Amino acid sequence: MKRIFFAVILTVSAVSTQAQSNSTYWQQHVDYTMDIDMDVDTYQYEGKQKLRYTNNSPDVLDQVFYHLYFNAFQPNSEMYAHSQNIPDPDRRFIQNVSNLVNLRPDQIGFIEVESLKQDGKKVQYEVIGTILKVYVNKPIKAGASSTFTMEYKAQVPEQTRRSGRNNKEGIALSMAQWYPKMAEYDIEGWHTDPYIAHEFHGVWGDFDVTIHIDKRYTIGGTGYLQNPQEIGHGYEDKSKLIKQSKGTKLSWHFKAPNVHDFMWAADPEYTHDIKEGPNGVKLHFLYKKDLKNKADWLVMEDIAVKSMEYYNGLVGDYPYKQYSIIQAGDGGMEYGMSTLITANRKISSLIGVMTHELAHSWFQFILASNESKHAWMDEGFTTYMDDRMTSDILMDKKAPNPFAGSYRNYFTYVDIGWQESQSTHIDRYKRERVASSNAYSKGCVFLAQLGYVIGQENLDNTLKKYFRDFKFKHPTPNDIMRSAEKISGMQLDWYLNEWTQTTHTIDYGIKVIANTKITLERVGRMPMPIDVSVTYMDGTAENFHIPLRMALGNKPTDAIVIENWAWAFPTYSFKVSKDIKKVEIDPSQMMADVERNNNIVEIDD
Repeated sequence: MKRIFFAVILTVSAVSTQAQSNSTYWQQHVDYTMDIDMDVDTYQYEGKQKLRYTNNSPDVLDQVFYHLYFNAFQPNSEMYAHSQNIPDPDRRFIQNVSNLVNLRPDQIGFIEVESLKQDGKKVQYEVIGTILKVYVNKPIKAGASSTFTMEYKAQVPEQTRRSGRNNKEGIALSMAQWYPKMAEYDIEGWHTDPYIAHEFHGVWGDFDVTIHIDKRYTIGGTGYLQNPQEIGHGYEDKSKLIKQSKGTKLSWHFKAPNVHDFMWAADPEYTHDIKEGPNGVKLHFLYKKDLKNKADWLVMEDIAVKSMEYYNGLVGDYPYKQYSIIQAGDGGMEYGMSTLITANRKISSLIGVMTHELAHSWFQFILASNESKHAWMDEGFTTYMDDRMTSDILMDKKAPNPFAGSYRNYFTYVDIGWQESQSTHIDRYKRERVASSNAYSKGCVFLAQLGYVIGQENLDNTLKKYFRDFKFKHPTPNDIMRSAEKISGMQLDWYLNEWTQTTHTIDYGIKVIANTKITLERVGRMPMPIDVSVTYMDGTAENFHIPLRMALGNKPTDAIVIENWAWAFPTYSFKVSKDIKKVEIDPSQMMADVERNNNIVEIDD
């Protein structure tokens, strides 16, 4: 009876714990109201910010943190030090960031807090590089809100990395990471990474932003313009009168609901085009009036519409009603409802950078994983999405493996022995090239190879379920894996662990062929299910699928499914019905086997 009683108690406890776990999901919320007065001659601006912060966590918060990103654009900043102490800094660092040490005071970037209050009372704070640490007067209880009001002065730096003034194509203002931004607090605690020009993580919220700027300047970026008839610049209803103010400045009023960042760019020589996208989305395009490759830019605009439609079908509908593609920045970088791209490129590069940055809207912006800790979930999934679209709708002939470039790049760093775990924080890789390869290429292969493991149709449904279940929720690596498990019915924790948390590699080979018996061997440490193609002496062929035992299932396949292979056994044998001519492991080459030379054996007649 005691055993039965304790069994019941444990069962009830487990159910209760699970129910509690499912019912206590939370994330913080921010409501920004910002008023910015920009001086286009000095590149300085006065800012007023009201931030209502809602603590949806179960914790009491006795301090909060802001990011002051522009403080990185100074001599002897952590961003500068990092660029000087890695063997292969990004070429944009070499061209720009290395010059930080030589910038004059009127060329650097900064955000200087002049006053800060919590619920109307002054509060103590400390500036630590690019982080503002605030010692709250009144702890913010679970479920409570507190309002912070700040006045600050800032200066836009010389164009250095993503943000800045007067970029190489002559764009006056690329305003990314420009405002004091509340740091994210989640189940892992505060995310207060110093800014060294890598990735971002932000709190979902609503933005109400007013920008006062010289009336010659056109602005594009995040959010919906609230006063188009007072602004003009291509935003107005052409059937109605424009009523601009008589002063030298216009006040641009934007609102952006349910976003985790706000970016804008401005220039006095912008042309502004608008195209109708899928589901009534307005796509805004801003570029220099004297753009030499304007014809290419206009081709890119049409492809942007087609790309958004494709991405909607592949993953899920883009949920906002506008998206802006703006000539600015230092390459290509994604933001809320918008991207900055440089335009002076060959048409293939121009289209490529646009389609990639647009694809980020789904993974970086709507799903919004922590890019600093899991850059591969953003860059890699975006690369996968972009490569599929390029193969399906932009190429004359669909590529047999649209992700071949990512596989090759991953193999390169395996071959030279530079691999690091994908769980490495993006700021702390030994080499920038490996950080990039792990994020873009190995991250892309994660998804492409997952299709090999669970089947392409299951992968397609996994992406849709993942987006549907986790949009606006900052998903973690476990969330994509659980989505795949629910769709496929397979156990996949081994795949997540081996691929993203170790540097183990895949290497399967054909060890022995003896008459009608085939013996395979696992040479690498990472286990996988195996596809094998067998061609017989009479010219016929059969395909076999060997499930991985620990997956406790197998993908849908037209191949003959034979006995599973337990990872602990280094070899596996099976028999076929005829004399063998040729055996090939993974003819699709979608498994990232690092040594293909042992994958094919052909027997002489």
